[in-house]
Amino acid sequence: MTDYILLFVTLQSNQMNLFRRKKKLVTLQSNQMNLFRRKKKQGKNSDVHKGSENIAKQWQTLSGESNWKGLLDPPGPDLRSYIIHYGEMAQATYDAFNSVKVSKYAGTSRYARKDLLSRVGVSQGRPLNKYQVTKYIYAASSIALPDAFIIKSLSREAWSKESNWMGFVAVATDDGKLVLGRRDILVAWRGTIQTLEWVNDLDFTLVSGPKIFGENNDDDPKIHQGWYSIYTTEDPRSPYNKTSARDQVLTEVKRLVEQYKNEEISLTVTGHSLGSAIATLNAIDMVLNGINKPKGMPNKTCLVTTFVFASPRVGDSSFKKVFTSQNNLHALRIRNALDVVPNYPIIGYSDVGMELVIDTTKSGYLKSPGSLSSWHSLEAYMHGVAGTQGSKGGFKLEINRDISLVNKHLDCLKDEYGIPASWWCEKNNSMVQQEDGSWMLMDHEDDDFYP
Repeated sequence: MTDYILLFVTLQSNQMNLFRRKKKLVTLQSNQMNLFRRKKKQGKNSDVHKGSENIAKQWQTLSGESNWKGLLDPPGPDLRSYIIHYGEMAQATYDAFNSVKVSKYAGTSRYARKDLLSRVGVSQGRPLNKYQVTKYIYAASSIALPDAFIIKSLSREAWSKESNWMGFVAVATDDGKLVLGRRDILVAWRGTIQTLEWVNDLDFTLVSGPKIFGENNDDDPKIHQGWYSIYTTEDPRSPYNKTSARDQVLTEVKRLVEQYKNEEISLTVTGHSLGSAIATLNAIDMVLNGINKPKGMPNKTCLVTTFVFASPRVGDSSFKKVFTSQNNLHALRIRNALDVVPNYPIIGYSDVGMELVIDTTKSGYLKSPGSLSSWHSLEAYMHGVAGTQGSKGGFKLEINRDISLVNKHLDCLKDEYGIPASWWCEKNNSMVQQEDGSWMLMDHEDDDFYP
């Protein structure tokens, strides 16, 4: 009996030792896995940090100081990230825009200036997007334009019958300055938010632009009447456009240039569709009228660059001549191969700047062949920038950009990726339940509403 007890105790002891060894092995494996995850995460962070360091060192080149010579076919990872960075700033104007016509705040930003970038999700995990929004831009028009350009509220209590929110001015924070290599002053212009029917509805009349080019310019450049009207119209009926969008932007940029004039500064303008046309006007305006030159510092001139996506043409051949002749002014147009908008207006207009052509139909992530809307979508454009292989053909994502963003406002991704279409929306369409059980439309943060 004693022998059986001893045998039983010995077996139990051996099993316990085996259990302890297995537990220790599992613990070691778990620790190794945690270490692997930490190293992997650190590696990713190191890659991001390294990429940021590269951008800080070569920002003049990435901003077109040499007109992107030899850099576009195809772009390297730093230039891809850089272009997408400015694309995301233009996208922020769409994601914040209130286009619900029954709302009395239709045509405004849903979000206050101080929270804009975080509310539209371009701050999280994006080391380049470190800016403080300093000014909202409002625009009106002195001529009739398609509904896609200026959204009018149907409410009798509408915030404005004349104006629309058109974008913002921002400046790099101290952290942003470190990763960007300088104090970047950014202007982002909103484009059209409806269908592409406006392409056929728009009058493509050319006009002089005396507010930009002066009254007696020998080259006599002509620009699109609609773009010029949105950029320069004042409307005394609206508290938001007692001064034009142009004057709002130039005043704010001039203020920031003076504030940071003892630092290295750049001026960058971005936009998509209609916004890209206005961005092009804004960029040349700042150079022609000396906004990029701090007072009392005649030898200091800030580089002005515009990154424009899906841009319609802006002016005639004389406009192109004036634009091209400016020092410290550079433009990069990103064009999707099947997008129709960059081909308009067809007659009497010329392209300016350098061009990066992408082709989203080559992406294996997107539904084929796509549509007019998907070929024009800014999110699809940024997907194309991330994966274009240039003249050698094909498509491969060269930087880590979340493909779900392509479906933010459309149904572009293949169904196999399990991403719902048009997923970017406010909870319950901004209807908020009150304490008494009723529901109220609350779709505006008005702590920064008034100009």
